[in-house]
Amino acid sequence: MAQLAGQPVVILPEGTQRYVGRDAQRLNILAARIIAETVRTTLGPKGMDKMLVDSLGDIVITNDGATILDEMDIQHPAAKMMVEVAKTQDKEAGDGTTTAVVIAGELLRKAEELLDQNIHPSIIVKGYVLAAEKAQEILENIARDVNVDDVETLKKAAVTSITGKAAEEERDYLAQIAVEAVKQVAEKIDGRYVVDLDNIKFEKKEGGSVKDTQLIKGVVVDKEVVHPGMPRRVENARIALINEALEIKETETDAEIRITSPEQLQAFLEQEERMLREMVEKIRAVGANVVFVQKGIDDLAQHYLAKYGIMAVRRVKKSDMEKLAKATGAKIVTNVRDLTPEDLGHADLVEQRKVAGENMIFVEGCKNPKAVTILIRGGTEHVVDEVERALEDAVKVVKDIVEDGKIVAAGGAPEIELAIRLDEYAKAVGGKEQLAIEAFAEALKIIPRTLAENAGLDPIETLVKVIAAHKEKGPTIGVDVFEGEPADMLERGVIAPLRVPRQAIKSASEAAIMILRIDDVIAASKLDKNKDKEGGKGESEDFSSDLD
Repeated sequence: MAQLAGQPVVILPEGTQRYVGRDAQRLNILAARIIAETVRTTLGPKGMDKMLVDSLGDIVITNDGATILDEMDIQHPAAKMMVEVAKTQDKEAGDGTTTAVVIAGELLRKAEELLDQNIHPSIIVKGYVLAAEKAQEILENIARDVNVDDVETLKKAAVTSITGKAAEEERDYLAQIAVEAVKQVAEKIDGRYVVDLDNIKFEKKEGGSVKDTQLIKGVVVDKEVVHPGMPRRVENARIALINEALEIKETETDAEIRITSPEQLQAFLEQEERMLREMVEKIRAVGANVVFVQKGIDDLAQHYLAKYGIMAVRRVKKSDMEKLAKATGAKIVTNVRDLTPEDLGHADLVEQRKVAGENMIFVEGCKNPKAVTILIRGGTEHVVDEVERALEDAVKVVKDIVEDGKIVAAGGAPEIELAIRLDEYAKAVGGKEQLAIEAFAEALKIIPRTLAENAGLDPIETLVKVIAAHKEKGPTIGVDVFEGEPADMLERGVIAPLRVPRQAIKSASEAAIMILRIDDVIAASKLDKNKDKEGGKGESEDFSSDLD
C-alpha cells in the first residue's frame, strides 16, 4: 500500500505478506538452514535414522536424505529449494543427497556472516561462483581413473554407499548384487558404457532375511498362471510376448444382428470359438510354450492353451513386457496373426514359485539378459523398504563409476582438499571476493566435522588432526569414524564416484546463490478451503511460524 496525496493506493490484495531486504534474506537463510540441520545428523556411517509419520499414520524409517525431505510436508518456499537440491542430487548421482543439503545450508550460514559485515550479496554470489568453478577443476585433478572390469573397486564404492543404512549388516552381499546387476545391463555405445537403470527391476517381498535377497538374471513377474490345467514349470522355454487381448473384440460400430433360429445362434457361437482356437493354434504353430499377454485372456482361450500344455500369464505390466523382451530376446507382437518363430524369446526356465505366500513367475537362465531383477527380502515392511533404498543408492553409485570411469576418496577427504586449495586460490583472487571464496572453503569443512560429530568424536580436535595429516600425506586422507583418527580412505576402501561430490557442490552452490539473490518475498494469502468457493480468502500464510 502506498500514499498518493493522502489517498491510500492498494497494490497487493489484503492478507498478502511482504518481507523486504535484510529481513527477506534472514528468513530465507534461516528456513534453508533448518532443513540442512534436520538431515545433518544422518550423515555418515554413524548417522542416526529419522522416523517420519504422515497424516494417515504410515511410518517411514530411513536415513536417506532425499527420502526424508520427500516425506516431510515442507511449506516454506526457500526450504522447498533445499528439497530440490536433494532431488537433483538423487537423480543425477544417486548418492550424496545429505552431503549436498548440508553443504548448501553451511554456505548460507557463512554468507549470513558476510552479510552481517555489510558485504553486498552480489559480491558474495560472485565469490561463490568463482569458488564453485575452481572446486570442479580441483575435483577433476584429484580423481583417479578406474577400469570398468575392476570389480573390487566397484564393490568398495557400493559398500561405502550402503554403510550407515539399516541394511549395513549384509553390505558386502548387497554390494555384490548391485555390481553384478549393473555389469549385466551395461551396454557399450560408441566406445562408452551406458547403464539404463530401468532395466534393473526391484521386486519386494516381506519375509525371510536380508540375506535371502537375490539377483535373478532374468525377470520376476508378480503374476500367476491363469489356468489350473497349465504347467507350473517349463524348461527350455520359448516365449511369446503379445500386446493384444486373446479375446473376441466387440465391434466398433453399433450393429444389430437378428437371429431367427437356434442353428444361426449355434453358428454364431461356433464362429467365436473358432476364432479363439485359431489364435491359440497360431501360438502353438510357431512353437511357443510360454505366453505373456499384456491384456486379458478369454476363458475358452485359456482352456485351449492348457490343453496344448502352454503356460500363459495375463495382464502383465507394459514395463515388465519391455524387460521380458530385453531379457529373453523376444519381440513384442501386437497381432497374434503376425507371430513368427523369430519373434520368440528364450529362457532355460520359466517357473511359478511361492514367495511369502504369493505366486510369482520367475523367468531365468536367459543367455545374456539386458534386464535383471533384484528380489528384495527382509523381516518387516520397513526393513524391505530400507534395503531397497540402500540397493538403489549402491546401483546408482556403481552406474556412475561404470559410465564415468573416475573415483575419489570419500570420508570427508575431497572436501578437506577443496577447503585447503580454495583458501590458496582466494589469496590469488584478492578483493572482497576473497572473503566469499574463503567462506566457501570454510563451509566445505562441515562434512568432515559432521562425520566426526555423528560418530561421537570431538569435532574440532578431529578436524585439526585430519587437516594436518591431509596436508602432510596427500588428498586421500579423511576421517576414519571407527578409529577416530585420520586415515587413507583409498586404502580403507572408502570411495565414491567423482560424480557424487561434483554434483553435490554444483547443486549446493547453485541453491545457495539463488537464495542469496532474493531480497523481496511477496507471499499471497492462502485460500481458505472452509470458506465458500466464491474466492473467499483465508488467513495469510505466515512463513515465520515454520521457523519457530
